[in-house]
Amino acid sequence: MSRIKIGLLVLSVIIIAIQFVQPARNQNRQVLDADITRLYMVPENVEAVLKTSCYDCHSNNTNYPWYVNVQPGGWWLASHIKKGKAELNFDEFGNYSKRRRQSKLKSIASSIEDGTMPLPSYTLIHKNAKLSKEDKTLLLNWVKKTRDSLLLKN
Repeated sequence: MSRIKIGLLVLSVIIIAIQFVQPARNQNRQVLDADITRLYMVPENVEAVLKTSCYDCHSNNTNYPWYVNVQPGGWWLASHIKKGKAELNFDEFGNYSKRRRQSKLKSIASSIEDGTMPLPSYTLIHKNAKLSKEDKTLLLNWVKKTRDSLLLKN
């Protein structure tokens, strides 16, 4: 066998073998006491936008696309979700200190205003996650109202 054929055979075996190494799934269908919807008034329309545009990376409940089963794409996605949850997790929002909650709400508003969230790489594949002007206004008004209520409680 030539070196090229051996190299292609080895590469094929590696590609097939890595398909059996699947990352853990981020799916916990329970609503925790620390969930943001348990702590603050989150209108249904705001919650719908958050779930569509934010929760896949910023909660304990990811709706996985078909390509998660194709490695190394699934690993990349798992890493992305892990980083997103480390930055902000709506399901564990109540576990944050009041100061951190205020900071996170401010960051949410900034990310919406400057268009960095949801990530363009995410909305490229998930077209329905892209925020319309109305969605942005809705979220920004809710964030402001929620931040104001947090400031009053201090």
